[in-house]
Amino acid sequence: MNSKVISKQSEIEEIINLSEVCYMAMIDEQNLPYNLPFNFAYEDNVLYFHSAPFGKKIDILKSKPEVSIVFSIAHELHHHDTEVGCSYSMKFKSVLVSGKVEFIEDIDQKTLWMNKIMQKYTKRDFTYSMPAIKNVACFRVVIEKISGKKRGY
Repeated sequence: MNSKVISKQSEIEEIINLSEVCYMAMIDEQNLPYNLPFNFAYEDNVLYFHSAPFGKKIDILKSKPEVSIVFSIAHELHHHDTEVGCSYSMKFKSVLVSGKVEFIEDIDQKTLWMNKIMQKYTKRDFTYSMPAIKNVACFRVVIEKISGKKRGY
């Protein structure tokens, strides 16, 4: 069972949209990998995120905005022979994207994208107090490169 490249944009977008969490890799101040899970929203080749407005990840993203993000779904253990360890593998569908983080400072845009993120998980809109919106970091990644793979599907 070999991995296959996913060439259809619709299948790539389905994997992104079905993912509950994505993992963002960045490079810290010591040039070491730093990888964190994020909730997100996706629309028109752009990913949107939110976070506390301070901390290690914010420091990293402000100094080195280049990131790699992975989405992975449909994991299922597969085997040819239950008694042979090397016959086991994992079925999956995944997407890998790269781009640069851009921070969103406009209050209306932050509110819009906080609601898009919340809609992904709760299917509803919210209202936010001005201190809440001012005290959240919102940022986006315009996808520069994208690829997808699947195994067993």
